[in-house]
Amino acid sequence: MLAKIWKKIGLIILIIACLWNIIFKLVNKISFDDAINNAKQQLQLITKFGK
Repeated sequence: MLAKIWKKIGLIILIIACLWNIIFKLVNKISFDDAINNAKQQLQLITKFGK
């Protein structure tokens, strides 16, 4: 009986941890616009110092 309760508690904790991980990754995902702007800045620096 006690083992079944701990099993359910462990399963609930596992599900919450997985959901937390997924949400954290979605929130901290870099946007496409930021990536493009960073690439533009790097290209400008390269061309500026390359001349």
